[in-house]
Parts: sequence; structure tokens; C-alpha cells
Amino acid sequence: MNALTFDNHNTAMPLLQELVDGISHRIITSTIDAAKTAIQISTENSMPQSSTYKKIKKLQDVGILAVERIELDGKGKKVFYYRSKIKSMEFNLTKDQVVLQFEKNDIRISSALVRMGPTALM
Repeated sequence: MNALTFDNHNTAMPLLQELVDGISHRIITSTIDAAKTAIQISTENSMPQSSTYKKIKKLQDVGILAVERIELDGKGKKVFYYRSKIKSMEFNLTKDQVVLQFEKNDIRISSALVRMGPTALM
């Protein structure tokens, strides 16, 4: 299994709290199989766009969601496609620790995004 494990309480608890949030959970499950735009995620899950964008940012910050590709729309505006970096998660809670284990999702960052470099995400 291609997995990541977090057993440090200070790292595991914030990740777990973010994952059990209803909006975060819907965004993650919505983007496991295919990359989607924020508008697609919002529409598919009947969520306000503002809440969707805020949660996407948080999920990116904690390393759960990534930009898989960027396309240009008809007006030349960048459209970001987000994909979950995790396929599944297991956690074990004991008196002394919280252990999170993630199965990595097989995401492929487009070569165009790699060529554009880190400023492409701004």
C-alpha cells in the first residue's frame, strides 16, 4: 500500500478535524476519481461557492488537495482543476496517541503545470 502515516498528535489532530468536517469530506470524496473545478465541486455538492473556495484553500494548505491541471477558459482566464491527494484514510485513537494512515491517490500533475512553475498557482 502506498501510504503516509502521521502519529504525532500535533500533526494528526488538525488533519483529522479537517477531514471530518462535512464540507471538507464532500470536497475530498468528490475529487478522488477526477479533478474538478471549484464551481463543479460547489454545484455537485450543493455548497456555496465562497465556502467551497475557502475549504479548497484549507485542504491545499494541509496537503490533502492539489491542483492537477490548469486550463484557460474562452476569455483567457486560468481555471484550476483540484484533485484529492488521498484515496482513503484509516485512523486509530488510543489514550496516548492518534494515528492517521492515508492511502495516496494516484494524481498526475500535468506537464504544462510543471513547465509553468510555482508562479502558475498564483
